Amino acid sequence: MDRNIRSVDDVLKLMDSLFAPEADRWTGGAGSWWDGFYADRSKPVPFFVSKPDESLVSYLDRGLIAPGRALDLGCGPGRNALYLAARGFEVDAVDLSPEAVAWAEERAREAGADIRFHRGDAFAEDAPAGPYDLVHDSGCFHHLPPHRRVSYLALMERVLAPGGHLSLSCFASGAMGSELPDADFYREAGLQGGLAYTPESLRWIFSGLTEVELRRMRDEPADSPCFGEEFLWTALFRKAG
Repeated sequence: MDRNIRSVDDVLKLMDSLFAPEADRWTGGAGSWWDGFYADRSKPVPFFVSKPDESLVSYLDRGLIAPGRALDLGCGPGRNALYLAARGFEVDAVDLSPEAVAWAEERAREAGADIRFHRGDAFAEDAPAGPYDLVHDSGCFHHLPPHRRVSYLALMERVLAPGGHLSLSCFASGAMGSELPDADFYREAGLQGGLAYTPESLRWIFSGLTEVELRRMRDEPADSPCFGEEFLWTALFRKAG
């Protein structure tokens, strides 16, 4: 007889287990799946390019954020971490995939960038702890199941410094990602490649933060120095100071 639920964390782990093992893209055990995804660097994956998000560049150029301590959440091959370091940030970068982190570290060495990379689960106790003036998430949030939004919001509360910013890019409803109701994901036991969001849903989820900007990401041409795809929302939120 199992009677092992006595905390929010126990409930979250139980809900994790409702998904088929191959559906996992968010726990520490998902690193091997992401390793396979990153193994072939020649694949035509849009975000394999070594270019920063156009939204992140725009925030800095317009003075909406300023250099400080930054966490690149789900850093992949490190393209945004490299840009933040070049713009004067002290950068920590975390990803589940050893393959992605190794690629990012190679890029950092080639660029002479001083970035602290962490291979592991951003929600784990040994993850980088902040406080951070900026958390940048380009594509991590939409791979979380609905119940892990609780973990995500707790992470933002824990690691964002007062007055700090969350810079977020995620699938836009009607353009990319699944639009199933939250409950249906547990019946399907999978995330259908990622969750789509509306502006209203993002505003409601992050209502504890102040919205600075929420818009569609600009589509950037191949010769642009920035990454941009119109199937994403970009949002900048600020924690109360």
